[in-house]
Amino acid sequence: MELFSTAAIWVLTVILAVIPIWAWQMLNSFYLKPKRLERVLRGQGLQGDPYKLSVDNPKQLYMLKLQQEAKSKSIGLSDDVTPHIFSAAQQTVNKYGKNSFLWEGTTPKVIITDPEQIKEVFNKMQDFPKPKLNPLARFFSTGLIQYEGDKWTKHRKIISPAFHLEKLKDMLPAFSQSCHDMISKWKEMLSSDGTSEIDVWPFLQNLTCDVISRTAFGSSYAEGTKIFELLKRQAYLLMTSTHTNIPLWWLLPIANNRRMKEIDRDICDSVEAIIKKREEAMMNGEATVDNLLGILLESNHIENQGPGNSKTLGMTNKEVIEECKLFYLAGQETTSVLLVWTMVLLGRYPEWQERARQEVLQVFGNQNPNYDGLSRLKIVTMILYEVLRLYPPAVYFNRALRKDVKLGNLSLPAGIQVSLPILLIHQDHDIWGDDAKEFNPERFSEGIAKVTKGQVSYFPFGWGPRICIGQNFALLEAKIVLSLLLQNFSFELSPAYAHVPTTLLTLQPKHGAPIILHKL
Repeated sequence: MELFSTAAIWVLTVILAVIPIWAWQMLNSFYLKPKRLERVLRGQGLQGDPYKLSVDNPKQLYMLKLQQEAKSKSIGLSDDVTPHIFSAAQQTVNKYGKNSFLWEGTTPKVIITDPEQIKEVFNKMQDFPKPKLNPLARFFSTGLIQYEGDKWTKHRKIISPAFHLEKLKDMLPAFSQSCHDMISKWKEMLSSDGTSEIDVWPFLQNLTCDVISRTAFGSSYAEGTKIFELLKRQAYLLMTSTHTNIPLWWLLPIANNRRMKEIDRDICDSVEAIIKKREEAMMNGEATVDNLLGILLESNHIENQGPGNSKTLGMTNKEVIEECKLFYLAGQETTSVLLVWTMVLLGRYPEWQERARQEVLQVFGNQNPNYDGLSRLKIVTMILYEVLRLYPPAVYFNRALRKDVKLGNLSLPAGIQVSLPILLIHQDHDIWGDDAKEFNPERFSEGIAKVTKGQVSYFPFGWGPRICIGQNFALLEAKIVLSLLLQNFSFELSPAYAHVPTTLLTLQPKHGAPIILHKL
């Protein structure tokens, strides 16, 4: 009994000692630290809402309700979309000006809109790394896009050859084939008078998935399609989960979590099997390198033959698998939203559609687009640039500070984030003029550098060392698809179209994109 009492006293003593430490950590994390960071920011002239400990603040809940209502309402194509899809930053800038900050939980996010400061954030990768991922994001956002430091440098070096223009030229037939398959389906849906109303959004998603399957896996195209179907199911499970606000919920053995882990294993097993077959073919001298996976494996093999023949030089099979998954996410999502917003805007502005069609017919006639001709499509390029300005795939970039950093005239403390609001900057009247929110491709008639006056104020694919490695892939695909569509159809927006841009993984049309097609 005495022994028990001694043990009990010891345990109680430990608990009593730990409770104040725990309480102090909670107080510091949820109140003292945020208030300290807020004082530092206000001391430099930055303005924003005061930090409040309560998550059930009535004003915050009311504002959240208004935001959700705004996001569900249809707006006009010429209306300002930023309040509907970028509410928090828009309201903060409207209330406090461009030198402002907002709160995401206990973390203050400084809004950066000055082009010189944006340039510095992009260039100083070590000072402005990406925020740490939510544990579930490993299913979708691992790979080059999230790596930092030496690992990023190594992966970028190995992957870069797959996106050289000379390699991309070899993939143009795959772009054309996938688009012709979609066009054939649309022609089958036409009525006797050569017209049909079609929601083009799911077709364009399938098209870009098909393109990535062909260009990423080549002869293993069917297996690639299966992998991407699994990824789509996994994304659906994540987005429809109702437990994301529960701490550590991803560790719970609930059905959704179990299914996501099973799908992840299936994806990894499938990609690993494709890699193994490709590596065996390479060893036997049978493999071709006309697809992204083949080029990636060849580049990785060369890296592994470096000094000392150390197998740690290149990527592991697991890392190759993650890069393959990233091919899908970046390639499929980015190009599909670029294409759907292009069709929506050209359906709304037929004069620009006709100008683009005449250019395509002048360059290609009714022949398949070729690389040399694509480089001469000035009007098509202007249109794509303007679509990316108004509807960039991502609406902001965030960076997390892990140490104190000087940014222009600001001294930013560790523990905050900086947010680069792409959408706000792309539609800033001070930068783009009075027609900043209007569709006017003519502004790009002399190129990006001319219209931006050399400033970093246009960055739909990012900027600097970390600029999207697949931007040329996306733009080439978009030019080919748009050229083929203009050769075969004229199109207009359906009266049923409801303009509700919404952000999921990318900026998408919430209710699809019903378009009336007319066969030419």
